[in-house]
Amino acid sequence: MQIKNSVILITGAATRVGREIALFFAQKGANISFSYYLEDEPWKETKKDIEAFGVKCLATRVEIRQKSQIDAMVAATKETFGKVDVLINNASVWLKTPFLNISESEWELSLDVNLKGPFMCSQAVAPIMLAQGQGVIINITDLSAFQVWPGYAHHAASKAGLVALTKSLAFELAPAIRVNAIAPGTVLLPPNPAPEKVQWAVDKSVLKRVGSPIDVAQVAQLMIENDFITGTVYHVDGGRSLV
Repeated sequence: MQIKNSVILITGAATRVGREIALFFAQKGANISFSYYLEDEPWKETKKDIEAFGVKCLATRVEIRQKSQIDAMVAATKETFGKVDVLINNASVWLKTPFLNISESEWELSLDVNLKGPFMCSQAVAPIMLAQGQGVIINITDLSAFQVWPGYAHHAASKAGLVALTKSLAFELAPAIRVNAIAPGTVLLPPNPAPEKVQWAVDKSVLKRVGSPIDVAQVAQLMIENDFITGTVYHVDGGRSLV
């Protein structure tokens, strides 16, 4: 699939990694539709920066746990651009709580945002892509799906479920729709990180450096352009999964 003039829908793209992925593809000529969660997120600035590349952009406030809002976002994207070529399920929540202290609400929040949201988004765009005869879905998981992270049982369960969903959809939606996942390592630290946090991230990487959101975006580009890739999970982690 060609990226130029395509329509890419990205959830949770007002800030951080999602924003950088959106800008990466806008620079390559893709029209962007993205969701944000809170009104005070810098979504207007992100939209303006995307449009500065000469492409069209639609920004929609969405509670990713609400099917009606997801359906409305997808319908608005189709109405605005006439198609949906790529869905990138990026919206996510990070919760850390020791296993015995995880509340039912925390468990439900992790599973609803990190797994149910991508499920509903994929279910909403799939009929459009099938009617088009092609489409790409990319799920952003992480290494907790494959490693033990104390305090993240609910998060890991949601991300492992997303890996399973990726493979199921790749099989069920083939050959028209290809579905893959990306498992990033440390590609973006919080603002003004403590030196020991930076050193920890470097030490965890076999390549001895922190990655970049562009590393994730470049793999997403490969997954879009190479039409013989489906059902895979690409680790973009500087070798952290080997440690």
